[in-house]
Amino acid sequence: MKRVPLTVVPDRAPDSTPCAIHAALTDVTRIYAGQKGKPPFHALGPVSLNLQAGEFFSVVGPSGCGKSTLLDVIAGLNAASSGTVTFEGVPVRDKVPEGVAIVFQEDATFPWLDVYDNAAFGARRAGVPENEIRERVEHALAFMGLKAFTHSYPVQLSGGMRQRVCIARAMVVRPRLMLLDEPFGALDQQTRLLMGEEMLNLWRETGATVMLITHSIDEAVLLSDRIGVMSSCPGRFIETIHTGWSRQRDSNTALDPRFGELTAKVWSLLRGEALKALGNQS
Repeated sequence: MKRVPLTVVPDRAPDSTPCAIHAALTDVTRIYAGQKGKPPFHALGPVSLNLQAGEFFSVVGPSGCGKSTLLDVIAGLNAASSGTVTFEGVPVRDKVPEGVAIVFQEDATFPWLDVYDNAAFGARRAGVPENEIRERVEHALAFMGLKAFTHSYPVQLSGGMRQRVCIARAMVVRPRLMLLDEPFGALDQQTRLLMGEEMLNLWRETGATVMLITHSIDEAVLLSDRIGVMSSCPGRFIETIHTGWSRQRDSNTALDPRFGELTAKVWSLLRGEALKALGNQS
């Protein structure tokens, strides 16, 4: 794999050619009203970010810095207190835009539905014709290695398999933007690596833009085109790092010497912010 200098790059493609902006935040903040006489809580921002069409962007930061709040604001699940959020040039307000899919850390399978019906759920809600749903679900389950479990129920599956069902459900709605909030956080390290490879395959297969929230520096470095490093609360982007990996990357990328350079770079930025976060919690 060709080595490139370790640099921090503005929002642009590896060849410096401007990319289409898929989702954008401009000077976004999120401030929660105080509870029981407490002052308002400033959770996020100001944050500005351009997600480029077709990129894999990861967000890392100390616990409680507002990473999940950032995802919720982009998804329309949580309104920004100030600033603007757009998806494909259209303002995001109060609901998840068509074309956006979300996968959370928690098991979001429906225990009363089998794997097929879990995967079909979002497309059915969107009114997709049943014959097209069948084609999409069969493709998604085969792609995620779940074809043999089509009529199994979540209780019969491992945690990793249930997360694959959730990812298949997102895949079936044909998203143009996938938002992933620690989807592998509850899995062991080996399963996380395998799930990461499956996510890269899905990203290449669909051409979707992906934003991943993660606490794992290794995971962010392995999977991403760019990594946004956030400060302690209220979360802001302190640097955006371009990894320079090939689009055909997989877990063997961790063997490249530059992998260690990048993880060290991210940790050097995060260490002080993590210490600040611990001090704020004490």
